[in-house]
Amino acid sequence: MSGVTAFIYHPSYQDRGFSPFTSVWQRYLFTLQMIQKLNMFGDKLVKYEQETADDETLSLVHSKEYIEYVKEMSKVGYGYLDYGDTPVFPGIFKRASVSVGGSVLGAKLIAEGKVLHAFNPGGGLHHAKRDSAAGFCVFNDIVIAVRYLQKFFSYKKIAIVDIDGHHADGTEELLYSEPILKISFHYFSPSFYPGTGSTSETGEGEGKGYCINVPLAAKTDDEMFIRKFKKVTEEALKKYKPEIILMQCGVDGHFRDPLVNLSLTTNAYKEAASFIHDLAHRLCSGKLLCFGGGGYNPKNVARCWTIITAEISKALPPEKEEEYRKIFD
Repeated sequence: MSGVTAFIYHPSYQDRGFSPFTSVWQRYLFTLQMIQKLNMFGDKLVKYEQETADDETLSLVHSKEYIEYVKEMSKVGYGYLDYGDTPVFPGIFKRASVSVGGSVLGAKLIAEGKVLHAFNPGGGLHHAKRDSAAGFCVFNDIVIAVRYLQKFFSYKKIAIVDIDGHHADGTEELLYSEPILKISFHYFSPSFYPGTGSTSETGEGEGKGYCINVPLAAKTDDEMFIRKFKKVTEEALKKYKPEIILMQCGVDGHFRDPLVNLSLTTNAYKEAASFIHDLAHRLCSGKLLCFGGGGYNPKNVARCWTIITAEISKALPPEKEEEYRKIFD
């Protein structure tokens, strides 16, 4: 098994994202530039460019009617896909399909043994449902990656860990009745989007007990988050014995983020990534597929995603350690 980590990046990432906040779109390019500045690309970290996901791949999760709806709205070029969160722009269908293509490529590279880990910063769109967009998410690339691993590589025990400041409601809904382990750490309040993610949501049918929500109180700091994160993930993942771990790395819980009321620093994301990386090596031969997600202060997002990439790839050159430390809070 190769020890390589794939960093999956497409030029369209730097053109725009899916939120209405135009400055936020810079987060992808800023991350790439920071990784390049730290000289991380080489034998341990390799940059890959994905192809656009086709309709057959999208239909692993989404209905034909919804796929056609996004295509038509993409031609219209304005409006919203949902009720005012996810704006339409010309070419949104292709841009969303590129995000999916990146997550599928990461899953394929890992399953085929070409890389050990992969990170797609343009993925992690966990609010999208089977027939609808939501919360700046068009297609749910995380669940599509799950279906891809199930269909083409016969994976059965897939674990998803989500650290975005918002609850992974789309991922939960799509997999609620299946024995796919889903762990979501998120700020929770009935009045905070999406309003779901309480501890009472544990799954149903064959999926009963496979949904673990960890609501976080306002102003949760590093110490409290890391303690909960390590305890819950280690206990659940050791019991589940996954074949691969998927981690959604939304970083909008950072204290400088304008949308989420948490108080995490860059160190929280370093600790979470390092801990999951180690668990992956202990439990599933290192197989770890990471996605981006939320984060609405682009320079802070870039710092956090660079740190996550460094922790899972171990690709930071020794001569860059001092410079690396300077990007922490």
